[in-house]
Amino acid sequence: MKFKSLLAKPFASIVHNKIKKEMLRAVEDQEAILEELIKTGKKTEFGNEHKLDAVRTHEEFRQAVPIRDYEQFKPYIERIKEGKQNVLWRGQPIYLAKTSGTTSGVKYIPISKDSISNHIDTARNALLNYMGETGNTAFADGKMIFLSGSPELERVGGIPTGRLSGIVNHHIPRYLRTNQLPSYETNCIDDWETKLDRIVEETINQDMTLISGIPPWVQMYFDRLMERTDGKKIKEIFKNFDVMVYGGVNFEPYRAKLMASIGQHIHTVETFPASEGFFAFQDSQDQEGLLLNANSGIFYEFIPAQEIFNENPTRLSLKEVQTGVNYAMIINNNAGLWGYNLGDTVKFVSTNPYRLLVTGRIKHFISAFGEHVIGEEVEHSLMKAAAEENVQITEFTVAPMVQTSGELPYHEWFVEFENEPKDLKAFAMKVDHNLRQKNIYYDDLLTGNILQPLKIRTVRKQGFIDYMKAIGKLGGQNKVPRLSNDRKLADELTKYVQP
Repeated sequence: MKFKSLLAKPFASIVHNKIKKEMLRAVEDQEAILEELIKTGKKTEFGNEHKLDAVRTHEEFRQAVPIRDYEQFKPYIERIKEGKQNVLWRGQPIYLAKTSGTTSGVKYIPISKDSISNHIDTARNALLNYMGETGNTAFADGKMIFLSGSPELERVGGIPTGRLSGIVNHHIPRYLRTNQLPSYETNCIDDWETKLDRIVEETINQDMTLISGIPPWVQMYFDRLMERTDGKKIKEIFKNFDVMVYGGVNFEPYRAKLMASIGQHIHTVETFPASEGFFAFQDSQDQEGLLLNANSGIFYEFIPAQEIFNENPTRLSLKEVQTGVNYAMIINNNAGLWGYNLGDTVKFVSTNPYRLLVTGRIKHFISAFGEHVIGEEVEHSLMKAAAEENVQITEFTVAPMVQTSGELPYHEWFVEFENEPKDLKAFAMKVDHNLRQKNIYYDDLLTGNILQPLKIRTVRKQGFIDYMKAIGKLGGQNKVPRLSNDRKLADELTKYVQP
């Protein structure tokens, strides 16, 4: 056993045991966190407006603080960007995490001096817990790759601003810096294919033991490595590679191909991070679900998903949730997000301890590659192009095409036209341009050569009606989803496209 793995063993054991103890007091920790949040929050502009100084219980908190999405929070964020102090939390944020919005365009999520540890420590604890559970510490002696966004930050209102993965890159502990790949210079490259070539150059002859990233990006890295080594499996290239950490998108569409590329079974650790917080991580290789991060500066509330758009939805604390119910997750955190609707839905598979599955978004969406494209964006993009071309649309739906042969993946649009455009390819490029304008993540994926522009398949006349009839859902309240994050609907619709 080498030096770092030797040192990691007792530290991992301490963290693993601490997490096991905290599992048993999640409800008590949540109650204490709410009390602490109110104690600080009442001294802010937000707290004064919502009379937090008079709040003592969760019931009083629910009455005082409404549910908001980013659009409703935006006026507070704008004041922070103007340099105002004590708006949502004490002082100013130390970072703004830049992320893609829906109707709001780019979102700026505050990260405070108090909340940064939630992002950094939880990522660390997920790995140390894995070490403590499995006894595998050997990977600490090898090289680790974290496929992330650029660590270069801009300043917005004097506050360092960038993608969360780039911000976190600045906080990797010094003792791991010598293990970390790719280099800082390579991480700063914007074009993904250029960056990927450099990553391959820097890692191909290294002893890679842990690889972390969004699954499609990891798969592209694996593909490039195999191209350079005449088809060798990843475990042949990196003999000591045995842990993959992932999050951000649904893993299942990628699992089979990733494992085939690796060539052997390896351990995986799933995580549930976002710009707003690091909410959960896989604490067991044997148990289903992710352990809720209940003692890290976040007070959670849960709304039954079907009630999320009600005027007065049911708001449950952790002790009130049940297994098997789809909930919209609401957070209150020590960066000043109050009653904040993430848009994510979760389902608990256990309440002793509190383990959950991430079940999707409140609305239909595509995020097969981390783009979080929503219905409003695709409708705008198509209808704007249709208006310019004097084209009428009967029906449409969109799905990701992940498994391609010799080309980049793409979004596949199934469109039934009342009158078709004269030049379908030119029309598709207009729609693609509109979508890039609406969604910065989608634009980033095309700029970085991770996706190619969308493709449109023309559905024959009455095709959607015939499809709905075939599945017994014609009429009534049944609708064709605008977006799907899998291929079930798309594969069925191929029967109805024009030859």
